[in-house]
Amino acid sequence: MIPSHKIGFLPESMLFQRCETEIPESICKRKTVHQVIENASDADLWLLNSCTVKNPAEDHFRNSIKKAQEENKKVVLAGCVPQAQPRQDYFKGLSIIGVQQIDRVVEVVEETIKGHSVRLLGQKKDNGKRLGGARLDLPKIRKNPLIEIISINTGCLNACTYCKTKHARGNLASYPTDELVDRAKQSFQEGVCEIWLTSEDTGAYGRDIGTNLPTLLWKLVEVIPEGAMLRLGMTNPPYILEHLEEMAKILNHPRVYAFLHIPVQSASDTVLMEMKREYCVADFKRVVDFLKEKVPGITIATDIICGFPGETDQDFQETVKLVEEYKFPSLFINQFYPRPGTPAAKMEQVPAQVKKQRTKDLSRVFHSYNPYDHKIGERQQVLVTEESFDSKFYVAHNRFYEQVLVPKNPSLMGKMVKVDIYESGKHFMKGQPVSDAKVYMPSIIKPLAKGEVSGLTEEFRNRCGNHLSSLSHTSAAIERGLVSSRTVPQMQRLQEDCALKISVGLALLALLFAFFVKVFN
Repeated sequence: MIPSHKIGFLPESMLFQRCETEIPESICKRKTVHQVIENASDADLWLLNSCTVKNPAEDHFRNSIKKAQEENKKVVLAGCVPQAQPRQDYFKGLSIIGVQQIDRVVEVVEETIKGHSVRLLGQKKDNGKRLGGARLDLPKIRKNPLIEIISINTGCLNACTYCKTKHARGNLASYPTDELVDRAKQSFQEGVCEIWLTSEDTGAYGRDIGTNLPTLLWKLVEVIPEGAMLRLGMTNPPYILEHLEEMAKILNHPRVYAFLHIPVQSASDTVLMEMKREYCVADFKRVVDFLKEKVPGITIATDIICGFPGETDQDFQETVKLVEEYKFPSLFINQFYPRPGTPAAKMEQVPAQVKKQRTKDLSRVFHSYNPYDHKIGERQQVLVTEESFDSKFYVAHNRFYEQVLVPKNPSLMGKMVKVDIYESGKHFMKGQPVSDAKVYMPSIIKPLAKGEVSGLTEEFRNRCGNHLSSLSHTSAAIERGLVSSRTVPQMQRLQEDCALKISVGLALLALLFAFFVKVFN
């Protein structure tokens, strides 16, 4: 038997990567005797997830690999960077797990610990059709037990000239609607009160399987319990235009946040054409204007790239005017970085100093207005789900997914409460709970404990649940000296026994599934 090792997970910050890291972390906890720990410096093996959208993200990934090697850690690489460029020199001798192979993370971890280098980068197909990412029914450990992140599709239909992600994710591959609804139901049964839908382009959902985004959303709305909320992810303008009426109705639903992230990237049609964005500025304005009219108060977030190749001063000024006109409360400003292997990298580049200055100028415009000042004095209903970064407040969101900071009262977490807004900042408001208002508990059960594995049946939890819970806490207890030396071997044997039971059970389930597939096919 392989001795127990400590595994550290270092996810990228993007939402899609965060979603994907939750799955392998859970599988490692369930199917191995190794300990998954939060403090990466104490780990024997690092699993590094990655994002290939911008150069700084890849630089951070490269630096993490270097640091791991300097500290003599075993390394497994995951995410878009190694998937898109597996032959990079700094990947030599390292194990890689592809974006469609994360359900095989245990296999890769085990072989890496033995000193082998493993690379699983293949594309999964069904009858010749490319499948999406990892199966939706895989176990996961939510970073926040109150929030479920569901990827509804992978890849996209676009061919943007600056995008490296397409090289890793490929063309659009949507998950079946019934599987997504089942995942949502399971999440609510585990105490989740907020679901985030994510993908490279949620608006394109279903075009490859004969359905569309509104159809999926209406089915999801049917299973959202009272008091819980649904947040939509990013959608590009072309794929939302034909569904504007239905999207407005959905965004007006009381259990759906009136929020939509629609990246414009530039307000110059010339630049958009060079980007191959497949829409013009008028299309973007039509979407935004329609939704603002039909969904009063809606929050529209957008992205802008500064200094794309060929962008002139006039092009940039058109973008500045767009921001001044719409005063987006949430704006992601990105300096252009040429990604290797993309058409935009071969175009004539805007000087670096010009790109930096345009990024600063647009940031200055963004910070010149305060989107929430007029809301001081309002009484709002908010859903409390997180703790603030400085640990001084709890973070809640109102109907429009605007951030509201509330006092750190544990009785508020996971609940809806009415607050009076008394202060505002650039990115937040502060609210004081109304003293005589009822704290509303969503009609769901108590959420899973932090670090607890999602996706297990109640019967399985009852039979092995206590052992599973100990998997999450044994390592931390040992590190803090809370477990005696006599108890440690007993606890480790308990973990090993439970892991063995889980592995055998999963293997039997797989055999039964294969048998039925063979019979019914």
